[in-house]
Amino acid sequence: MTLHDEPTLLWPPVAGTEVDTLIGSLERQRRTFRWKCEGLDADGLRATTAASSMTLGGLLKHLSFIESLYFSLKLLGRDPGVPWNAVDWENEEDWEFRSAAEDTPEELYAMYDASVARARANLAEALADGDLGKPIEETWDDGDTPSIRRMMVDVIEEYARHTGHADILREAVDGRVGEDPPQPE
Repeated sequence: MTLHDEPTLLWPPVAGTEVDTLIGSLERQRRTFRWKCEGLDADGLRATTAASSMTLGGLLKHLSFIESLYFSLKLLGRDPGVPWNAVDWENEEDWEFRSAAEDTPEELYAMYDASVARARANLAEALADGDLGKPIEETWDDGDTPSIRRMMVDVIEEYARHTGHADILREAVDGRVGEDPPQPE
């Protein structure tokens, strides 16, 4: 796997470099999450379970935001783009979760796929020299500036948590269960 290609490995390498292992782990989370959400109509993407208002559509839009926030703004200091740069985040907490109900399935899937493609390109650019220890463009309120490595771990953790949510929601929608998407033939 190279940083410039869409990943073809199904899992992180068994004994790869640190860069390939982190990217492989993130790509596995992306692939599993996308599989948990694929092929649903608007009702399926809006379905809730238990006491939560979380939906698969909301998760698709939230992780589209996370991809844009981390791999554009935080990593490179670039505008995350539309619609993220037009939201009043201080007054619209959880906007992406709520507003997803207004989006069609086609819009949600396209938004997610485009965000991931942009994130892959931005990460490849940032890691052209392979240095995960380089600082990202964001500095935290306490003055610390995380490395690309730390940012990658944060995004993998975000995906792992929400892929678990997606697992529960998808099972409630149509019974789909499983840890990994089917392997391509």
